[in-house]
Amino acid sequence: MRFMPFIIALILCLTGITNPGHSSAAEKSYYSPIINVDVDNSRILISTLGAVFWVEVPEEAKAHIEKLPQSGLVDIVVETREGQPPLLKTWKVKSGESTCLHFDGKTCK
Repeated sequence: MRFMPFIIALILCLTGITNPGHSSAAEKSYYSPIINVDVDNSRILISTLGAVFWVEVPEEAKAHIEKLPQSGLVDIVVETREGQPPLLKTWKVKSGESTCLHFDGKTCK
């Protein structure tokens, strides 16, 4: 019986009840070649660890995605979203020519 509070606390932690504000979104960084830039649908196709997937581009970056170099290498940070493609947060062009080498989430440098 003296372990009962510990067991209850463990169950609450494992079920997430102790942190109801917890979101499933997380940030992830990818170092990837740019396979395709779909300006019309505001998304970028990248590849990492054998997987190819689209990254959605937020409103702030839409005007700048055509500046990304096809086949260039980028270091991008995305917000993962359950059941949806990841959402772009920032990018840094590591190889390839671009007039926007760094997008910080708001402005292009």
